[in-house]
Amino acid sequence: MDYIVYIVLGILVIIYLIGQATNKRKSRSRKSRKFMEGSTLADKKQKKDQKSKGL
Repeated sequence: MDYIVYIVLGILVIIYLIGQATNKRKSRSRKSRKFMEGSTLADKKQKKDQKSKGL
C-alpha cells in the first residue's frame, strides 16, 4: 500500500520524459528546415509596401 505513491510518481516521470523527447524531436526537425525557402528580405519589403499602399 505504501508503494502506490512511488508507482504513481514513477508513471508521471515516465510520461514527462516521453513528452520531453517528443518535443525535442519536433523542435529539432523545425530547426533543420529552411525558414521561408526562396523568400528574401526584399520580397518581404515589397509585400509590406503593397499592403500599405492598398489601404
